[in-house]
Amino acid sequence: MLHSTGPLLSIDVGERTTSETDVTEVQKRYVGGRGVATRLAHERIPFDADPLGPENRAVFTTGPMQASQMSFTGRTNCTALSPLTDGLLSSNAGGFVSRHLAATGYGAIELAGASDELVVVHVRDDGVEFEPVPDLAGATVSETAGYLDEERDVSSDRTVVIGPAGENEVRFASIMTTEERAFGRGGLGAVLGSKNVKAVTFGGDSAPDLEISATANEVHREAATEDHIMKEQGTVAVMDLANEMDGLPSYYFSERSFEGVEGINGAAVAEKKYKKATCSACAFACKLPTRDEERGVETEGPEFEVAMAFGSNSGVDDIVDVMESNRLCDEYGLDAISAGNTIAAYLAAEDEFGNRELIWDLVDKIAHRDGVGDRLAEGIGRVHEELGVGNWSVKNMDFAAHEGRLLHGQALSYAVANRGADHMYATFYSVEYPLVEEDEAMEPAGFAGKAERLVERENLMALNDSGVVCKFSRDFMTPERYELLFDADFEELLAAGARTVTLERHFNNQRGIDGDDDRLPYEEELPGLDDAIDDYYEVRGWNEDGTVPESTVPA
Repeated sequence: MLHSTGPLLSIDVGERTTSETDVTEVQKRYVGGRGVATRLAHERIPFDADPLGPENRAVFTTGPMQASQMSFTGRTNCTALSPLTDGLLSSNAGGFVSRHLAATGYGAIELAGASDELVVVHVRDDGVEFEPVPDLAGATVSETAGYLDEERDVSSDRTVVIGPAGENEVRFASIMTTEERAFGRGGLGAVLGSKNVKAVTFGGDSAPDLEISATANEVHREAATEDHIMKEQGTVAVMDLANEMDGLPSYYFSERSFEGVEGINGAAVAEKKYKKATCSACAFACKLPTRDEERGVETEGPEFEVAMAFGSNSGVDDIVDVMESNRLCDEYGLDAISAGNTIAAYLAAEDEFGNRELIWDLVDKIAHRDGVGDRLAEGIGRVHEELGVGNWSVKNMDFAAHEGRLLHGQALSYAVANRGADHMYATFYSVEYPLVEEDEAMEPAGFAGKAERLVERENLMALNDSGVVCKFSRDFMTPERYELLFDADFEELLAAGARTVTLERHFNNQRGIDGDDDRLPYEEELPGLDDAIDDYYEVRGWNEDGTVPESTVPA
């Protein structure tokens, strides 16, 4: 099996020490990326650790496909104990940093401990440098990137940074790279903030030399030549369909369609797009640099989830307003989905839907934990009672845009996913919208056959996150291509993904997270959900209470 190579570099930012560990056996069983990081975190983070304490570890990894120049491979993984969900969580970001991380020669780089001063950690193949940066306290993402470029000659493509939201330990703070790409969901930016790490830079000339199948060239060529709507509209291309199917969350999830959808849909975004953009080595180029000359707003996006959170869910029907919300979140280092949804909860409580000035003020207040922003920075799961609104979250992770009350397999995924109500954990929505080949599609309503399919989807997405291969490669990757690229039987590869999912669940079980947490706020609308959850546990080989039998915890 093709797998990542290179040792684990452990960096204690408090003690200013480093050490290396051979992790070849872990890499052989878990491929790379999320799989390797999950195995290492399971071994090295105490089950009772405080997510914002020095015992938590942030593990950065790439995968073997970063040794290729294949489209869909410009992504990087980060794994840590989440301040938002209180469980083990992985997030990955696009951009260009993955190959710079690989160039250090390390297969995994973890940050442990906590610094007594704000630092940038420079990681190269010839050593690690700790740079005190007291003047960057409170700096935005672009200000920090500007400093590193101007003072250290390190471009934003080689960095991961946090903004004021991470420093202030907002529970849904992001880690940012290339300024506008995010390790978004779960608050991993707060983990770096708790360690007083403002940024990490990567570089070197020690990238692994792995033999990659010529299949990579086929995928790359098809990605370059395919006429795909995502190349023009990104993920927001699905918004009109979702709205027509009564599946677009609106007004803090109280409605499922939005009368102002034409102001924030794919066509509205495409109208503001002014150039192409992509991630490292990717010819698919689905990114969305957008600009409004009249108002002077420039950002990258919004994608569908953000257009929902700051658009329909907040009662906003102007794409430029959503663009500005997106820009602010990138500058402050906030997960734009959670920020938008949490603000939507506040707007619902105050009957202020559509108030763009209030929205932008709240983004600022959340990032700086100022006034009401201090409470909103805790996220919906922790603040909904105080606001007097419903708890639209699972395991404290608020919902993505793909509506589970319409797409029942996606609802099941939201319920049981180890990281809560996030759409990318299994991307089950992709087989329930009427957009896929007939032999791949499933009816949106009902749960027949969906538990088994969900397990397959989760395992495949874990494999992608370990590869690391972008999930938007789904139209180009087949079981045969996985086998050729990773030099292994497809079922063997899915088994590596299954081990990753099970290790996450086992870690979370040790923290008291079990089947009682696999619940949805709209269960009464989904007859058969309980049976589907039971079926999911059975297919996984887990106990009836959603816990992993100790005898089956993978090595």
